[in-house]
Amino acid sequence: MKFILSRLGFYFLAFLAAITINFFLPRFMPGDPIQSFLARLAQNGGQISPETIASLEVLYGYSTNTPLFQQFITYVQSILMGEWGTSTRFFQPVFEVLGRGMFWTLLLVGSYLLVSYTVTTMLGIYVAWKRGTWADSIVTVGSVVISSIPAVVMALGMYFLFASNLGWFPTGYAYNPSLDAGWNTEFISSVAYHLVLPLVCMVALGMGNVMGMRSNMINQLGEDFIVMGWAKGVKDRKVMMQYGARNAILPMITTFAMSVGGIFGGSLIIEIIFNYPGLGQVMFQAMLARDYPLIQGYLLIMTAMVLGANFIADCLLFILDPRLRTQLD
Repeated sequence: MKFILSRLGFYFLAFLAAITINFFLPRFMPGDPIQSFLARLAQNGGQISPETIASLEVLYGYSTNTPLFQQFITYVQSILMGEWGTSTRFFQPVFEVLGRGMFWTLLLVGSYLLVSYTVTTMLGIYVAWKRGTWADSIVTVGSVVISSIPAVVMALGMYFLFASNLGWFPTGYAYNPSLDAGWNTEFISSVAYHLVLPLVCMVALGMGNVMGMRSNMINQLGEDFIVMGWAKGVKDRKVMMQYGARNAILPMITTFAMSVGGIFGGSLIIEIIFNYPGLGQVMFQAMLARDYPLIQGYLLIMTAMVLGANFIADCLLFILDPRLRTQLD
């Protein structure tokens, strides 16, 4: 409990630091969402009174009559209470707009983490055990080559080949628009079908993790307890999985936590290219419209997810590695 509370305190302070940066960064940039909104309105021939402009500035927290420090205090209070402002692009609460895309992004990223880390971990264990063989050469070289391809190139290549040209997969959406959402076989099958191509693309880009697991496993195979297991006549499968892999997987948990931010960044590109209706699409539209409240909300969600993943990784390491508990005692 002492360890958990200390880590919670640390990540809470980190989240407050992220809130601070999230507040001041857009305000130090040229322009503001109100000016962007007025520019779009002027292009359509609309006009707005000075009083209405002042009301909009107060609504979005950009009033020049309020001291910056007071704006910051109000902003922090609103964030902690779940009031993240109003989008200037969709004219709806930020949390409501983000909530529509959050489910699909979590589905895509969650599926990726489950499939990718299972595949790369098992492949890393296998090729480390079979190091020096043809299987080791093919898997290691292939994983390095595939993971070195830029995400944009990989996504565009798969999109034009399998979706646009061959027509094997849909060119957009998270499910067939003609279907009604519900927990039935037809709808779930449509969701899975639309998820396949973006998921395969992300898994291919994450194949570089095979090399990390392979390296960890090879280091473990040289330890004395592995040699002792063989000397005692323990079966190879048990030595590989319970002796070697159990210890080799610990650094991969840390790698997973540190890569969460990059995974969400990569999913943004994937969602835009495959027209997948997740947070990436929302962020793309927010950037085009300079919708600062929505951008700030997106960054806060990403920060919370990264900090949450690191906290879970810390707890798992504490549970799985008895040496950490010994150091704490």
